[in-house]
This record gives sequence, C-alpha cells and structure tokens, in this order.
Amino acid sequence: MAGKREEEQVKPIMLHSPSIVPVGDDEEAASRWRSIQYLHKQRCALCCCGCCGATVVILGITILILSLTVFKVKDPTLTMNSLTLDTFRVEPGTLDNLVLVNATLVADISIKNPNVASFRFDNSTTDFYYAGETVGVAYAPQGKVSARRTARMNVTVDVLTDRVVKQMNITTEASTAGTELNLTSFTDIKGRVNVLGVYKRDIEVMLNCSMTLEFSRTFHGFKNTDCSANVS
Repeated sequence: MAGKREEEQVKPIMLHSPSIVPVGDDEEAASRWRSIQYLHKQRCALCCCGCCGATVVILGITILILSLTVFKVKDPTLTMNSLTLDTFRVEPGTLDNLVLVNATLVADISIKNPNVASFRFDNSTTDFYYAGETVGVAYAPQGKVSARRTARMNVTVDVLTDRVVKQMNITTEASTAGTELNLTSFTDIKGRVNVLGVYKRDIEVMLNCSMTLEFSRTFHGFKNTDCSANVS
C-alpha cells in the first residue's frame, strides 16, 4: 500500500497548454480590408471622372450643334417694298432753268432679322442717282430689329430736281407731254448681331435698286423697280 501511495504522489501533474493564435492573421485581415477600401475608392474616383468627362463631351457636342444651327448668325434681309412719288410739281423756271420741278419720294424699306438675337443698326443713308450724279439723299436713324422680326422704315427724299433738269434739258411742254427718268438708288445699313455675348458678327447690308420715274399730264409715279441686296 505504501508503495502505491508513493507512485501516485510521484506522478507529474498534467497541465493543459493554452491555445496559441498566430499573430500574422490579424495583420493580413487588416491589410486585405485596406486593399478593399482602396479599390472601392479608386472605383468611385474612376466613375466620377467618367461621368465628368461624359458631361463635358455632351455639353461640347450640344454647344457645337447649337452654334451651327440655332445660334448661327444669319444674314438680315433688306427689301424695298415700295417707292412712291409723294409730291410732284412742274412750273416755268428762269433763263438758266426753263423748268422748275419739285418732287418728293417716299421709300418703304423693311429689314428682316432671322436670328435668335436682335439686330442693332447705325444711322443709314439711301442715295438716289440720275446719270451718275446724286439727286437725292435720305437719312434713317439708328434702331433695332428684334429677334425673328421685321422692321419697316419710311424714308423721305427731296429730289434735287435742278440737277435732273440740267441733265435732261427738258422743257415745260416735254414735262407735261410725258418724260421718263431712269434712276438708281443705293442703301447702306451697318449693324451687329450679338447672341448671348458669345457669337458676335458685324453685318453690312447693301441694297441696289433701279427704277423708272414717269411723269406726264395723267400719270406721275414709278415703274419697273428692280432691287438686289448684298450682305458682308
């Protein structure tokens, strides 16, 4: 019995060793998490850059299309609608001028603006010529034609008839029997179209007309009026 007790006493005490967790697993998990976050941020940045680039491209294409269509500055149209003889009177003159002719012309001119912005123009003139010499000048004040609108102007011209009489050497009998004068006119209008302060263009519209003034005992007026306009 004594021997068994000694053996039991001599047996070593068995201790359970604690479980050992590797330290490297936590660092690897943390590194992997940081990599995932970095990739997510990089993906978001790429998406933002792509959206911004696409927006810039779309805006550029839109501006290009608008500049070639809606915002493109078009040429205004200048038209001589009518030319009337407001007053006409023939009287016996002096020894130098056998006939005194008093004539006043009224020209109805319109400007059509096809642009999306207004057309502002400066003071303009309309010159009338006979045989290469100026026989009348009409002045029109500066103004504005609204977008896609048409403005009309009535200009009055007092014809310098003494120059016409000298060129034609007409008499009272010839003037009452019937006479035709081949006149030409030139209208020059300068202005500017400004679209949103971005698209600007200085425009000069010129209108050349030829007409025949006929006066007799029964008829005073114009016929065969032909006009052509140029824009620069």
